[in-house]
Amino acid sequence: MLFAETGLAGAFIVDLERREDVRGFFAREFCQKEFAAQGLEPTFVQSNLCLNAKAGTLRGMHFQYPPAAETKLVRCLRGAILDVIVDLRPESPTYLGHVAIELNDDNWRALYVPERFAHGYQTLTDNTVTSYHMSEFYTPSTQSGLRYDDPDLAIVWPRPVSVISENDRSLQPYSRIKEQIKTRMCIGDRPPLAVPA
Repeated sequence: MLFAETGLAGAFIVDLERREDVRGFFAREFCQKEFAAQGLEPTFVQSNLCLNAKAGTLRGMHFQYPPAAETKLVRCLRGAILDVIVDLRPESPTYLGHVAIELNDDNWRALYVPERFAHGYQTLTDNTVTSYHMSEFYTPSTQSGLRYDDPDLAIVWPRPVSVISENDRSLQPYSRIKEQIKTRMCIGDRPPLAVPA
């Protein structure tokens, strides 16, 4: 596997090292040793598969608070998505920064999402299939999210939103839950950075 860190520390694009022949290709998509060697979480406890029927479908922006904060490895198996992550680590110099990466069934790349990040994506084609590997179990008592169209996040989505769940549509903007995020996303003795109001 080939690891390339994004502009957000700890978040990586993971590309396959393909071995091609007349049959097609073979590639390792996950290896605990290789992930550990990069300093990444090498253990996943849950795997999810998601079918999105219509282009423009939006899922996000989701996260879980500690102690159930989750690392994710997201890959698009069919079609194409714009995958977006937002840094919610209060001590991070890139707090509230985001990156957007296209994942599709041609590049076969994955996005490694560290814990304490919000995650979401928009489908670029019909009948898109995504796969998520998670380091924590789904824990409803710690789950939360931010609105996909939150002006504080300034995410530019490539398409109008054609389908979104009522739950995602009703998520709060950052301005309403920023103190909760700053408090609950802190870990250890690291104080949050002073962030403009």
